[in-house]
Amino acid sequence: MKLRNSLLSLAVLAAACGGSSDNTQVTQPVTTLPAQPDTATPAQEAVGNPSTDLIPRTVFFGNPDKASPQLSPDGKQIAFLAERDGVMNVWVAPADNLEAAKALTADTARPVRSYGWAHNNTHILYMQDAGGDENWHVFSTEVATGKTLDLTPMEKVAAQITKTSDKHPGKIVIGINDRVPQLHDLYTVDIITGKKSLLLENPGFSAVMVDDDFKVRIGTSMSPDGGFVLKMPAVVSKKKAPAAAKPDPMGGWKEFMKIPQDDALTTSMVSFDKSGKKLYMWESRGRDTSALVLMDMKTKKQKLIAEHEKADGEGIVMHPKTKKPLAVSFNYARREWKILDKSIQKDVDKLSKISDGEMNVISSSDDGNRWLVAFLDDDGPVKYYHWDRKKQKETFLFTNRKSLEDLKLAKMHAPVIESRDGMPLVNYLSLPPVADPDADGKPTAALPMVLLVHGGPWGRDSWGYNPLHQLLANRGYAVLSVNFRGSTGFGKEFINAANKEWAGKMHNDLIDSVDWAVAQGIAQADKVCIMGGSYGGYATLVGLTFTPEKFACGVDIVGPSSLVTLLEAIPPYWKPMQDMFRTRIGDWTTEEGKADLLARSPLTKVDQIVRPLLIGQGANDPRVKQAEADQIAAAMKERNIPVSYVLYPDEGHGFHRPANNLSFFAATEAFLSAHLGGTYQPAEASEFTGTTLQVPTGVHGIPGFTALLKSLAK
Repeated sequence: MKLRNSLLSLAVLAAACGGSSDNTQVTQPVTTLPAQPDTATPAQEAVGNPSTDLIPRTVFFGNPDKASPQLSPDGKQIAFLAERDGVMNVWVAPADNLEAAKALTADTARPVRSYGWAHNNTHILYMQDAGGDENWHVFSTEVATGKTLDLTPMEKVAAQITKTSDKHPGKIVIGINDRVPQLHDLYTVDIITGKKSLLLENPGFSAVMVDDDFKVRIGTSMSPDGGFVLKMPAVVSKKKAPAAAKPDPMGGWKEFMKIPQDDALTTSMVSFDKSGKKLYMWESRGRDTSALVLMDMKTKKQKLIAEHEKADGEGIVMHPKTKKPLAVSFNYARREWKILDKSIQKDVDKLSKISDGEMNVISSSDDGNRWLVAFLDDDGPVKYYHWDRKKQKETFLFTNRKSLEDLKLAKMHAPVIESRDGMPLVNYLSLPPVADPDADGKPTAALPMVLLVHGGPWGRDSWGYNPLHQLLANRGYAVLSVNFRGSTGFGKEFINAANKEWAGKMHNDLIDSVDWAVAQGIAQADKVCIMGGSYGGYATLVGLTFTPEKFACGVDIVGPSSLVTLLEAIPPYWKPMQDMFRTRIGDWTTEEGKADLLARSPLTKVDQIVRPLLIGQGANDPRVKQAEADQIAAAMKERNIPVSYVLYPDEGHGFHRPANNLSFFAATEAFLSAHLGGTYQPAEASEFTGTTLQVPTGVHGIPGFTALLKSLAK
């Protein structure tokens, strides 16, 4: 199964920490949308070496004006996210009168980031956790009255929305791990009353596939090699079976298909066709890149639907009623669409004339006649349109951040760099516009540079507007993001080349990209900072310990410092996937495996650090526990190695409350200025109203933050 939300998934650092290009394909009723930038505030005086007009960081990391619109199934209403009393909530409007929008949800502590329409057209479903702990609750809110019901009112569970269906408009299938923390049992839940009934007591599956009739069809469990075994409910014999000494929880299931370890991250189930007898899949078995295929469930014969030589399948526009794919996207350096149904060709042709940005159908009415379309640019806001297919008419809705519309922002270039062992690495490069006046991706002189490493590692960087790229470019830095081996979207050989290469060849790819940037006259060799979140935070710590002279400084956001303590403390509901972690990272349960993991852990090489480090951590992070930051900060402090540690008691794996997000990036740009020499916007307490910022150690290493903390304490 393809793990799109993998071990340390922070697919784009800026997205997880509060920015988003809002460019993901919406194929399910509930989608995830991190917070996005708001309108601009007056420019403030820059400190450092100004190379361009300073853009306030609130433009990049405050709340958006509006974002993530979704059509109701009947096409008569549009929901979107916008501020309500300073917090992102769901709003609803008639599809033909956006000005009549009314706030629906009323969360006051944390932004709503994941929501969708119920198929009854009268309710919104959304998910929320507390303080970033990822113990998700599923809520149902009635559009007419605003009445909200917690459908999963249990404590310390991480609920999952498994299935919604137009055949059951008033119900939903939810996975709840209240019986066994490692496993999610499935319940059908009435979204109006909250009444639930057991659909499946999970016998040991890491994932379960349910069809539109709410029938459990396929269960997935890991094999010892890190692959997957797919099982189907067995036909129950009428003949009484002999009593077993010990009941087999999988006794009612028969093996349907095996996916070997090499294909585990590039092969996955998508959905059933209209008949329910055939299954759409992303398939990489017998090939390198994952193609869209249609498999007969009885014969297992497959029909190829769409493929790409260099890239895995990325997204599908599926007709909600016929269940036929209309178009498929692939993303190597840029997104490409393959049209499968000629009936939408004229729609695509006309829509492509509206904007030069990458087009994406993000929502559709159930009859397929109305679409919401997003256009993504690299140097401006996302533009949203309502498209009437019958009338062939577009209606402009809004941009997500109006304050970006007239700004001179950085273009994003996509050089493909060859690693030392011949692997093609798709990189993304942004330069300050003033340093690259002809926008050809080559600065007039070498610049200080930030190497921005994505999380996952089973995620990727993509082309498009990236708020962190824009902030850093505006402060005078070149910014380089690397799709190192292990990144998704480039075929299984590329992913599998990263197995047990944490701090090995994965790090070499980063170094090779930095060396390329220096050789090309883009980066100053002695002024490169490494920065990233989650796996990118680990890569930052590796950079400062395994190659201590390579980087001028590092910024680690929610990154693990020890692979042993990381894997020993994984959330209980990830336990069914631990065989994959053994195969791809290492085995923490044997002495030999533990020794290997420790040898690749920055914590064991703290005494090698000779460059300053800034750490950002959420106290409630369930994936990378606070102990990961605590232990390396303490070890550095003991050795008198410069370290500044920023902690948020109400955040988890990334910072989602705008005040916290803004304060962390204020610390980041001040820190970078001190060690790379770029510009920064001084921090002012009035900008961070409501922040829970704490600096347990090293406040003096962040310019202006000693005074800021005193001001916040008043």
